[in-house]
Amino acid sequence: MSNHDEIHTSHLKLKVNGQIRQLVVDTRTTLLDALRENLQLTGTKKGCDHGQCGACTVIVDGRRINSCLTLAVMQQDAEVTTIEGLGTPDNLHPMQAAFIRHDGYQCGYCTPGQICSSVAVLHEIENGIPSHVTHDLVSPPQCTADEIRERMSGNICRCGAYSNILAAIEDVAGGQKS
Repeated sequence: MSNHDEIHTSHLKLKVNGQIRQLVVDTRTTLLDALRENLQLTGTKKGCDHGQCGACTVIVDGRRINSCLTLAVMQQDAEVTTIEGLGTPDNLHPMQAAFIRHDGYQCGYCTPGQICSSVAVLHEIENGIPSHVTHDLVSPPQCTADEIRERMSGNICRCGAYSNILAAIEDVAGGQKS
């Protein structure tokens, strides 16, 4: 590695899916590319690479983000949860099980981002964070279909499984304490 290359690299420590990971990345590397290329966590998908489709959604420090829009070095010491960290084939996360139960996927490409976003959406509502359609900003938001649709609007499904995705989220929300 030349001196010039070293100028553009940085040491990075992340807690990914509960495990501390240390990386050396080019400072221009997105979190998405660090997850996929450096850590081989390929569940997070690269869709538009412009933050418009939501396929790359992951949960960072409890909040959902488009991993294609943030540099990996900006997430130093962050806790990152990808689809691989939510559940396993033998022990599915309730949202993963609901997506299967309600056929909330078709081709499956957007599904990891949809599921990560769905999990975070329910936490946002539970934590009283309003959205653009929240009518009463003094009271906690209700987990209505309109709230869920608004909050999930950044996640695109080209197959059009939206009604099934909504049903899956409502199923999990119904099983949670309100």
